Amino acid sequence: MKRKLFAGLLLLGTLSATAIAEEAELKSFERGSWQQILHSHAGRPTLVHFWGVTCGPCKIELPQLRHFMKDHPGIDVVTISADLVPNLPEATQSMLQKAGLSSAENWMFSDGFADRLRFEIDPTWQGDIPRTMLIAREGTVTTIEGAAEMSELDKWAQGQAATTGSR
Repeated sequence: MKRKLFAGLLLLGTLSATAIAEEAELKSFERGSWQQILHSHAGRPTLVHFWGVTCGPCKIELPQLRHFMKDHPGIDVVTISADLVPNLPEATQSMLQKAGLSSAENWMFSDGFADRLRFEIDPTWQGDIPRTMLIAREGTVTTIEGAAEMSELDKWAQGQAATTGSR
């Protein structure tokens, strides 16, 4: 009996540790975070995806980004939860975890003045999500408003890989 109880507790502890390890880490996106992201990924092709828990198309697109990450390990993937409604870390982490994006670099708007954050990213952005920014190795930015076609993302990633091979 004691052996079964011990084995059960050991299994429960292992499962809890695994669940914690798989939980998506969320960084707090506030004033200056955009420049921090650009600086930390400078010289590397980076896909930045803006999404939200209340966004229907985002729920479809997030799992596709997991496949993109797997297929293109040379591309940095950053997700930023930019919901217009108050962000809830638990719901954000849950969606990222279900989509298989726990290993991506994940951020969440944490400033109550979301307009200021969007303005720092792109002064013309009105807040529509999903939104994807493809930042090339040399810093060129291509913005996709609305849901991104995975074939378009794959084509861009292949172009970035070709640029690496020609150097």
